[in-house]
Amino acid sequence: MGTLAGKVAIVTGASKGIGAGIALRLAADGASVVVNYSRSAKEAEALVAKITAAGGKAFAVQADISQSEQITSLFEATIKEFAKLDILVNNAGIYEFGGLDAVTPEHIDRQYALNVKGLILATQAAARLFPAEGGVVINISSGVAKTPMVVAQVYSSTKGAVDVLTRGLALELGPRKIRVVGIAPGLTTTEGTSGMDQGTIDFVVSRTPLGRIGESSDIAAAVSFVASADGSWITGETIQVGGGLAF
Repeated sequence: MGTLAGKVAIVTGASKGIGAGIALRLAADGASVVVNYSRSAKEAEALVAKITAAGGKAFAVQADISQSEQITSLFEATIKEFAKLDILVNNAGIYEFGGLDAVTPEHIDRQYALNVKGLILATQAAARLFPAEGGVVINISSGVAKTPMVVAQVYSSTKGAVDVLTRGLALELGPRKIRVVGIAPGLTTTEGTSGMDQGTIDFVVSRTPLGRIGESSDIAAAVSFVASADGSWITGETIQVGGGLAF
């Protein structure tokens, strides 16, 4: 029996990349998974088909996590389909590159609306639905929360906010047996990083003791561990999952 058998998990932004890897792993470990997506319906449905073909349970729900009313719809759909919720993975996020001179109010608002506001409101919705025995919220942060990217100051600051929220929400929700844990990937192979120049990749690898960049499965393994009973004494922490990457 899987370590997450009988559990129900929502993974936001799960149609591709790290989110898809997390959804696959949680399902393989026995959880019923809600694959949330904003625009990539084809990819989300393909992921659901892959999970069900392997004997797992999953269904896809469209919702833009930057919009509060769509967050409500996501959680309502989850309860309608699976009748409960045990795990929320706040993975949905966006990043935009550009130095200080390129920053606009809209640039700030887009990233904070999804990466921070959406995370808070999704966690609020989940906490209202978790059973009396508790639940788990896992926030996908980033190594840039500790080592900001100079061409992505706004994005880096949103991930710093995620780390603060992880600690603060853990303090508030702990008495209700709800754990809140951050997972901070290093550079990871995804659709979003596929166009990165080789020189940058080589530099990152040179600063990574384990000698490679990450795969979504590396991040997913850490998420599944934290979500399981084996991670039951972990809360309020943000765990760096980047092969030891340091700048």
